[in-house]
Amino acid sequence: MKRLVIITAMMFLSIGTMTACGNGPEKATVIELTSEEFSKKIDDLKDEAFIYLGDKPAIVDFNATWCGPCKRIAPILEELAAEYDGQIVIYKVDVDKCPDAANAFGIQSIPAILYIPTDAEPQMTIGSRTKAQFQKEINTILLNK
Repeated sequence: MKRLVIITAMMFLSIGTMTACGNGPEKATVIELTSEEFSKKIDDLKDEAFIYLGDKPAIVDFNATWCGPCKRIAPILEELAAEYDGQIVIYKVDVDKCPDAANAFGIQSIPAILYIPTDAEPQMTIGSRTKAQFQKEINTILLNK
């Protein structure tokens, strides 16, 4: 009986350890950028011309913590980051913490979504979106599907 209890306890401990250590592949997530990171990953904000510094198509979500529509699309963007892992990168920029980035793109209303393809001009959309709308825009603007 003692042996069965010890074996059962060891099984639970090893299952808990495997789960806690995250032995599976990590899913992509939305990356929050500071102004400094923005100038290294998106655009240096020094020239008037936009020059994308990334190597994968990207979405930049200009948002704020107090914005209701921004809060509604945040979980959708997290899902999309995981679904399109390896194909695109999704960033978020808090306009209150990074006003220079927001000003450089003329952001006056949020959420503002900047789509940055690697082979075409960036496109901006304003306002909340459904997951289906995001998927359509990702496929047509970023992935040319």
